[in-house]
Amino acid sequence: MIDIHCHVLPGVDDGAKSWEISEEMCRMAKADGIEHIVATPHANHRYPYDRAKLSQLMESLQQRINGPRLTLGCDFHLSYENIQDALLHPDRYVIGTSRYLLVELSNYSIPPQIGDAYAKLIAMGAIPIITHPERNPILQSTPDRILPWIELGCTVQVTASAITGAWGEAIKHSAEWLLKRDAVHFLASDGHDIKRRPPLMSAARNAVAELCGSDIADALVTGNPQAVVLGQVLPYLPQPAGKK
Repeated sequence: MIDIHCHVLPGVDDGAKSWEISEEMCRMAKADGIEHIVATPHANHRYPYDRAKLSQLMESLQQRINGPRLTLGCDFHLSYENIQDALLHPDRYVIGTSRYLLVELSNYSIPPQIGDAYAKLIAMGAIPIITHPERNPILQSTPDRILPWIELGCTVQVTASAITGAWGEAIKHSAEWLLKRDAVHFLASDGHDIKRRPPLMSAARNAVAELCGSDIADALVTGNPQAVVLGQVLPYLPQPAGKK
């Protein structure tokens, strides 16, 4: 499995707070069957994103562990300032050397013109990956908004622990709603620590296999994430369906 969303770098955001926690997160991930992690520190007003320094930090962590392999990305908050900077520096925020960009929406406001922001990113060559929409309180009540974004060219990442119920029944239901409508392209841990939000995916992979079949489950944790880190076209690219 490949985890494309994990806050594993030490001391840079609300994820791992120390080298010891970072190393233990990597050990836990490896034991769970995760062979590759994309380190995704936040890029927002609270946590500035310095790719050069973060890349050095990631290399230091890679030297301290015996797997998984690490690639740098970020958890890109979809703000006006970030979008403007990404348009000027298209390689700054993407996953590795790919065109894939994790995009995090605000929990408090999603403007009607958000599609225009996605269109700008897509026009510059980026492929937005909308992170954990099932946990967004606005989208929980208006999930149909997500489907046109996929038609526009965005992809969707659901939190593994949401599928297994760790975030509660409402969020689990939101995740299943997306899965049943062919509106999920990735599972990822969004791991932050070793207790409350660990970097684990296998239980969610098994749950998706029961709900949607093993082929889709494997695409969400292996095939599609591998295409991301290699900068390739997704092998599993479903078209969002209407209500089922």
